[in-house]
Amino acid sequence: MKIIRYIDSAGATHHAAEQADGSALRIEGDIYGAHRVTTERAQIAKLLAPIAPTQILCIGLNYRQHAAETNAKVPERPILFVKGINTLQHPGEPILIPQHLRSDEVDYECELAVVIGKAGKNIPRARALDHVLGYTCCNDVSARDHQIKLGGGQWCRGKFFDTFAPLGPRLVTPDEIPNPNALKIATILNGERVQDWNTNDMIFDVPALIEYLSGSTTLVPGTVILTGTPQGVGMAAKPSPRWLRPGDQVSIEIEKIGTLTNPVALEPV
Repeated sequence: MKIIRYIDSAGATHHAAEQADGSALRIEGDIYGAHRVTTERAQIAKLLAPIAPTQILCIGLNYRQHAAETNAKVPERPILFVKGINTLQHPGEPILIPQHLRSDEVDYECELAVVIGKAGKNIPRARALDHVLGYTCCNDVSARDHQIKLGGGQWCRGKFFDTFAPLGPRLVTPDEIPNPNALKIATILNGERVQDWNTNDMIFDVPALIEYLSGSTTLVPGTVILTGTPQGVGMAAKPSPRWLRPGDQVSIEIEKIGTLTNPVALEPV
């Protein structure tokens, strides 16, 4: 099933199941529990990110070729950092380049996002995918100056700005994606394909990440796991870095999920 979240003309928020003809049928009930697809056609006034995250857990340096392009050692275990839920941005809404706490080095990163649907702790690899509600596209936007030079040695400052986690446009359930580590993944910046790879290059695959992140730690429904980005980020562009600028349009494209597109603008001050 392909799940969207939207606001209707009365201002109410709903989930719906996309249909083959392009329409969507409203979902009734708890998306993380008992729910059903109704026969009521969704009246979409605004498309939202497919879920409102309860937390966003992120994995760095999880593609072999990305580690190589940044001259980083392949990690022995997953590298964890976090984004706040304030970073969520909806499809079609702008990525805002920070101006108050200024950044001049804002980068794109296409990522497969895993959404946890069933709570779990110490989840074994063999049952890891049983806890997945679905998969969607994410842009792990990163202010590299704050991440690398101005963040006190921690990545979070450069990852934590408002709008730095566009998510969507739909959530695809595991029955349609039985193997999340066999998907084409790409970033298209102003019509140019700047990242173009496959999730089979992950150093730690999705079951391994769920097993690791749930170790002595409860993963609650609505947890979003960002699984890393392939090579081709703006920071590593040659002959010089390629940073996001106002007026840019950036799209994240993942096989079987679709395309998430956001414009880029300056933060209002």
